[in-house]
Amino acid sequence: MSWLGGNSDNSAKRSGIVSVLDIGSHKICCIIAKLKPREESQLLRGRTHRVQVIGIGHQKSRGVKSGVIVDLDRAEQAIRLAVDAAERMAGLTIDSLIVNVSAGRLKSDAATATVNLGGHETDEADVRRVLEAGARQALRHERQVLHTLPVGFLLDTERGIQDPRGMVGDVLGVDMHVLTADTAPLRNLELCINRAHLSVERMVATPYASGLSALVDDEGEMGAACIDIGAGTTSMSVFFSGKMVYASSIPIGGAHVTMDLARGLSTAMDDAERMKVMHGTVMPAAGDDRDLVTVQPIGSEADDGGMQVPRAAMNRIIRARVEETLEIVRDRLNQSGSGHLAGKRVVLTGGGAQLQGLAEAARRILGRNVRVGRPLGVAGLPEAAKGPAFAAAVGLMIYPQVAEFEVGQVAGGVSHRLTGTGGRFGRVGQWLRQSF
Repeated sequence: MSWLGGNSDNSAKRSGIVSVLDIGSHKICCIIAKLKPREESQLLRGRTHRVQVIGIGHQKSRGVKSGVIVDLDRAEQAIRLAVDAAERMAGLTIDSLIVNVSAGRLKSDAATATVNLGGHETDEADVRRVLEAGARQALRHERQVLHTLPVGFLLDTERGIQDPRGMVGDVLGVDMHVLTADTAPLRNLELCINRAHLSVERMVATPYASGLSALVDDEGEMGAACIDIGAGTTSMSVFFSGKMVYASSIPIGGAHVTMDLARGLSTAMDDAERMKVMHGTVMPAAGDDRDLVTVQPIGSEADDGGMQVPRAAMNRIIRARVEETLEIVRDRLNQSGSGHLAGKRVVLTGGGAQLQGLAEAARRILGRNVRVGRPLGVAGLPEAAKGPAFAAAVGLMIYPQVAEFEVGQVAGGVSHRLTGTGGRFGRVGQWLRQSF
């Protein structure tokens, strides 16, 4: 997926350990993996390292609602348990993590900037200067820069340069995609992780991570949208020419379908979730009016036998919420100005993507080819973690391979002025800086 691969000389690339934390509204998952230099593959040409999972732990999410921390104590406890399980399995202790972000009203902005070179060769410092200048343009009050992604560089009048280092010119410019989020939810996310005696290595937008994990290189090059349907949020990203050019999120997800069922059928949330998973579908099916589903009303005894409801009634509730969500996603993509770049390809990820009939509904409402995406090119995942629900977590492990030119959170750059948290927020580990 990377538009700029890592060092092509394998001997110069380093092996190392990467630890990630996927904080969702349904589950909190910690994965520890070894990254080893890899040979180029046809399917995933942009990957510079092979990812081998050595530890994984996940917990039912607590204290998190629509991606936002709403109870520090409960969220901290769930994070501790997930990290502890992963550490025990890996046989090592971690002190920092790459973490995903889906809350905070993600917003994409375009930015351009130029710096004078004075005719000398472009070096690493020049690239960093022009990227930092572009990142500053996108700053807003109470907003935090998550990603600064160069779409293309220009030298004097030549546009579309992918890597200007070593080239000569008078003016170096950059066209950038800058992704920002509200500061408060990000600070509380970091605070919660700090309370578990861990630090944040980097924050990565969930739709970016999911796209890195589930799109094959040709989809990322020719254009595709990745829609991650989590429990509390649905986030979307558009990739084109191997780069993420747009991202957004809405605070609606699979848990809202469950809530609608619980209210509509007057049953408990856990029972509604079970019914949704076992019997629910988005598409109407023959015999739905005749098929009956047992519903346990709230407050009734388990041995009461419950009441019988036509499956069609349950599925109408599911369909209404799913169609509304997909229509919001469609409108958001159309209004973004980047929807056309996705062409006719949509990849669905997240736990909500597993709902029966969802791909067909998305095909109809979005008017595009739709497939359910799974994490690609990662070894050592247990069978239960190979589905679309784990796409974001796996994408966090792939992220360091594509982060070479990002400055939004880099220590010593603009990061501390951007974040306002004055320290550990977004600190990039020494190994990540040296290895990619």
